[in-house]
Amino acid sequence: MTAVEDLKPDYDEIARCNRCGFCQAACPVFRATGSEAGVARGRIALLRALVEGRLAWEPGLEGPLFDCLLCGACTAHCFPAVPTAELLVKARSLYLARVGRKAAHRLLFERLLPYPRRLQRAARAAALGKRSGVSRLAAALGLLRAFGRDFERAEGIVPAIPRRAFREEHPAGEYAGAGSGGTIAYFVGCGVDLLQPEVGCATLALLRKAGRRVRVLENNCCGLPAWSAGDLATARKLAAANLARLEDSAAERVVTDCSSCASFLRSYPRLFPPPDPRHEAARRLAAKTWDLAPFLFAGEVAPAEDLRGRRITFHDPCHAVRGLGVRREPRELLARLRGAVFVELPEADACCGGAGAYALSHYDLAMRVLARKMENVKRTGADLLVTTCPACRIQLAYGVRRAGLKVEVRHLAQLMGGPPR
Repeated sequence: MTAVEDLKPDYDEIARCNRCGFCQAACPVFRATGSEAGVARGRIALLRALVEGRLAWEPGLEGPLFDCLLCGACTAHCFPAVPTAELLVKARSLYLARVGRKAAHRLLFERLLPYPRRLQRAARAAALGKRSGVSRLAAALGLLRAFGRDFERAEGIVPAIPRRAFREEHPAGEYAGAGSGGTIAYFVGCGVDLLQPEVGCATLALLRKAGRRVRVLENNCCGLPAWSAGDLATARKLAAANLARLEDSAAERVVTDCSSCASFLRSYPRLFPPPDPRHEAARRLAAKTWDLAPFLFAGEVAPAEDLRGRRITFHDPCHAVRGLGVRREPRELLARLRGAVFVELPEADACCGGAGAYALSHYDLAMRVLARKMENVKRTGADLLVTTCPACRIQLAYGVRRAGLKVEVRHLAQLMGGPPR
């Protein structure tokens, strides 16, 4: 996944699409729009036309290249397993190089994400703006559209930003544990740190029960947002910084409560393929990275709460179920909860439409995808919806509010032995 100069080396992969249409049944964008341009075989046809010179790189490509959720459902239903999401990321990289990047793109990926403290200050300013109403005024005046054409409408997806980040209460360093599991490194994702510190507190409590020592890492963003946007250079820069910090952590296991972070950390060896000298470090990190759900499932966890009378269902984050192959573990953990009744969510592994900051530029489409998810939640009759991705939790909670459902949305960590929310 180094800098992409052309799609020609990927032509054989692109040509493997036999246009059968099985991707239609799985694609959340196609389900929402019915447009052939929005399904994998339509996007692959576009890439083929670009490679063969029948189509030129121009601004009109932004829609079909960037409105894909990169959820991977198409590849899971594809007989030749065409890696549509990976091919689109490469195409996005080419688009940015040939058509141009936006100022907000450079601000986020070059000036904020590589620097956690800057990101914290930006979040603090955003929190103040939301509380004071300044952000609503700025949105109404169109001053924030640089961050996405739908920023004005999407701004309400996050109802409030915590006054203090997780790292401000629990700075990087070593914390004593009560378990026998050696040293565990906690990789804190941006979403948990800035938007859901209560999840971080629950996770840290769980890890301290499991290990003799827990090291809260001074990591930066895993790099997934930059990679998804096609900014491969920034993704590699972020990954390289994490490799240097995590290589020095001397932890037997690296655990994160963000399934997206876990999936991307596992992909680091592909960011630094041989003969890159960082490949071995990336491979070692990938081998010891754990998503929280399988980590907890592998140990003995005493559930935190008596949930008698609660009806629980579970949403599979795309990066968990397809990126990591994690499906059974969270369900088994929820089945351990005292008194709770677990009911399977129809289309549990279908994307919720969150996909990071997708709604900032694709609000209507994100809401149509989310509406289908909420209809399925209604069918379960559940009053507690659980997931393992902070971005999914934000999107699902917004869907619950929009639909007027009496459903609580929580992270798995909050139910499995951590402190009260």
